[in-house]
Amino acid sequence: MKKLIFLIFLCCPFFVYGISASSYIVMDMDSGRVLEGSNTDKVSLIASTTKILTAITAIEYGDLESVVRINQDVLKAYGSGIYVQVGEELTLDDLLYGLMLRSGNDAALAIASHVAGSTSSFVYLMNETAKNIGMDDSSFVNPSGLEENDGSANMSTVYDMAKLTQYAMQNEDYRRYVSTKEITIKSSMKTYKWLNKNKLLRNYEYCTGGKTGFTEKARRTLVTTASKNDMSLIVVTFNDGNDFADHEDLYEKYFNEYERVKVIDKEEDYGEDYKLRNDFYLVKKDGDKIETKVNKLSTKDAVDGSVVGNIEVILNGEVIGKRNLYYEKASVQQNKSFLSKLLDFLKFW
Repeated sequence: MKKLIFLIFLCCPFFVYGISASSYIVMDMDSGRVLEGSNTDKVSLIASTTKILTAITAIEYGDLESVVRINQDVLKAYGSGIYVQVGEELTLDDLLYGLMLRSGNDAALAIASHVAGSTSSFVYLMNETAKNIGMDDSSFVNPSGLEENDGSANMSTVYDMAKLTQYAMQNEDYRRYVSTKEITIKSSMKTYKWLNKNKLLRNYEYCTGGKTGFTEKARRTLVTTASKNDMSLIVVTFNDGNDFADHEDLYEKYFNEYERVKVIDKEEDYGEDYKLRNDFYLVKKDGDKIETKVNKLSTKDAVDGSVVGNIEVILNGEVIGKRNLYYEKASVQQNKSFLSKLLDFLKFW
């Protein structure tokens, strides 16, 4: 009987798929829709994936071309580092490469001090940035991801970290850092050659970036992004000893079974005075039913640019997203166009 079961197992063309993470998520980068996950709202230690927030905060509040003079704060750093020295000078842009490629904890402290004047002030900016993104189940106590001596630590969920990544990937400078496989940097004292710790970026052709993380308490944490056939996905795993393989398997699953389609076109005519500002793209598989529902408000008392309704996107009976309709009075636009043409004509009369 055991031999028969073994032979059936060998002959049957099926694949049993499993994720070794304690929590994970797959998110469509366009819509923010969760395609798959487990324990997506479980608050956990996140280790150095923290540096995604550190990087985007520094980009938004700092001057990338400014020169950073390394101060005594870096002496507090331990764990992974780029090993800069007190008095050494390099640009904020260079430090951000060291932060994201080599996960430099010393780089994180130097960046925080330079951008905000102190680590505590920078952490305040990090939490404000997280709040604005909508990371409702996250809190941050430092820019590195290490656990503090008093037991406090940066905490988040795979859902919040996916939302953070979706936000950060809209920034051109952030994309530049996380997509760089290796780089040579010259400071005032020495030359560095950094190789990205994100192995998926080198070993999986569709990977576009991400950030690794590890501490003894958090174990392995990983955030990555990948794009294929105009489809862009985000995968986040916490406490996953097989993270790189799990990420690649998840990407392959969705790239092979799903496609990206435009559901709402901002150029489409939704009626006089009603205008859209953004398209809506969706990742779908065969058999999915997609519908849209137009909800218009009266434009009687509307002012230019105000929201006068929305278009809901419905997937398999569930509303998964929407785009606002804005008031733009057509007659005003036509008059402006006519006046502009008249003025151009008079210039050359």
